Amino acid sequence: MRPDAVRGHLDGLILAVLESGPRHGYAIIEALQARSGGALELPTGTVYPALRRLERAGLLSGAWSTVGGRERRTYTLTRAGRHTLGMHRTEWAEFSSVVEAVLRPAGPTTASGS
Repeated sequence: MRPDAVRGHLDGLILAVLESGPRHGYAIIEALQARSGGALELPTGTVYPALRRLERAGLLSGAWSTVGGRERRTYTLTRAGRHTLGMHRTEWAEFSSVVEAVLRPAGPTTASGS
């Protein structure tokens, strides 16, 4: 899948993988790849700036921890993040329905009285 195909949808995708519980940055990337059946292979340079932006917006909370001697930031969905995820899902359902209607092959046309 083209990386630009997720443009405008990355925030919702990240919020969705955090819905089931906290994850550190690389685990978020792995979850996106796993849940997409391998179609989403997003680089860290795309995901980490989005995580920082979502945290600044109050949609995620982050906390540093040390695991195996390594520092990592774990992100948790906030109440505002859950609300925003719901909005993303509603918008996606509407958008995908409209795109599907337009991209669906047209049915047979009938000749009019011309």
